[in-house]
Amino acid sequence: MVIRRVLAPRIDFGALRRELGLPESFPAAAQREADTAAAAPPPAVADRTDVPFVTVDPATSRDLDQAMHLARRPGGGYRVRYAIADVFTHVRPRGELEAETWRRGQTVYLPDGNVPLHPHTLSEGAASLLPDADRAAVLWTIDLDADGGTVAVTLERALVRSRAKLDYGGVQRDADAGRLPEPIALLPEIGALLTTRGLHRGAINLPLPEQDVEPDGDGWRLVLRGPGAMEEHNAQISLLTGMAAADIMLAGRIGLLRTMPRPRAEAVERLRTAAGPLGVPWPDGVPVGQVLAGLDASRPRAAAFVDQAAELMRGAAYTAFDGAVPEQPEHGGVAAAYAHVTAPLRRLADRYATEACLALHEGREVPEHVRAALPKLPEVMATTDRTAGAATRGAIELAEAVLLAHRVGETFEAAVLDVDEPRPAGNGRAGRPPGGTVALDEPPVRARCVGDLPLGERVRVRLTVADPVERKVAFERA
Repeated sequence: MVIRRVLAPRIDFGALRRELGLPESFPAAAQREADTAAAAPPPAVADRTDVPFVTVDPATSRDLDQAMHLARRPGGGYRVRYAIADVFTHVRPRGELEAETWRRGQTVYLPDGNVPLHPHTLSEGAASLLPDADRAAVLWTIDLDADGGTVAVTLERALVRSRAKLDYGGVQRDADAGRLPEPIALLPEIGALLTTRGLHRGAINLPLPEQDVEPDGDGWRLVLRGPGAMEEHNAQISLLTGMAAADIMLAGRIGLLRTMPRPRAEAVERLRTAAGPLGVPWPDGVPVGQVLAGLDASRPRAAAFVDQAAELMRGAAYTAFDGAVPEQPEHGGVAAAYAHVTAPLRRLADRYATEACLALHEGREVPEHVRAALPKLPEVMATTDRTAGAATRGAIELAEAVLLAHRVGETFEAAVLDVDEPRPAGNGRAGRPPGGTVALDEPPVRARCVGDLPLGERVRVRLTVADPVERKVAFERA
């Protein structure tokens, strides 16, 4: 759901691309391999084109990793079919294309176009689960009981055919009107069950609005969106699959997990201390995830609490293992063991974790090529995560600075999301005046502000800096 949308003028993101060293094209040999793979006939695998899959993605996406079909099981419960693009079929081991994907690590998204992990002939063509075309996929079939508990998991290489490319906005409207298409008619029901199960085991989901920059004619829109219900339900299917993959790899004692420590007790206690002054009810015995799930993050005090809760979600990493199970295999946000396997067009790690799962499920040895790749992936993914994060932050900061460049000196209404402790100068260390982070009502900008700031309250702030070259915006309390 769009919360706020403001038009920004023309913006050149070229300097940001150059600063991050993002490639402009694929090496000729890698591109040739991709083109050859794209022109090859579909592999001889199980034919599941009779299942009416659909995809659900942002409206402009063409790199479609996942297709879904949901049904009731005879006798009760549900059957989740989740088809994931079979990228391994298109990328030759030890070839030039594989080497280039290791250099890139993941797709980097910028407002003026993405920097893809794979050439567009694959990522937006032959490997993408676009509608009305037969595509190679790894098909997860997960049977659930009536309460959403997993009772059986199978996976196989298969040929699938999506019937429609759906988008989050349209799916949400259809859900609100009670007219969801048959392949995902059960998504609200299953998604709600999976969410409830997650909260009961201690999962934490931060309901943070997402800030983005979108094209708008000759200019750009700075957009702030809250998470829509159907988008959250869709994410639960991906989490379900990732947990199933983790269980397979842990049982086989080899694989690649997405891990994060559980929140430290002292961090949870600090958050509990902040709840009272912010007016957030937190009854005894209620886990933090359930407290967060009941908040309306569009309210300033709730938004400040959610911002404070982000401190709980630290230390995410990829953990490879072979022989010995990791001492800490869980992801604290999921409250379970979890793996990335559902976005292989966009993330390198998913391709290899999926291959490990297929081998283990079929009772065969994990291919040596995959086994050798697993311990190298955490470093590659950590490096490219930083690049992708810097690209997202840099694009938003640039759009904010351009949007506000002509408004220095003006005052705005804002909510105080975070407050810094002032720090005196000394021992060669610069001092830090009182201040924190504020979120403007209009335009939807989040930035630093100096001055005495009451956490979770509304204040007037004055714009002091809006520098597109430095990509910097700053305020002071008015």
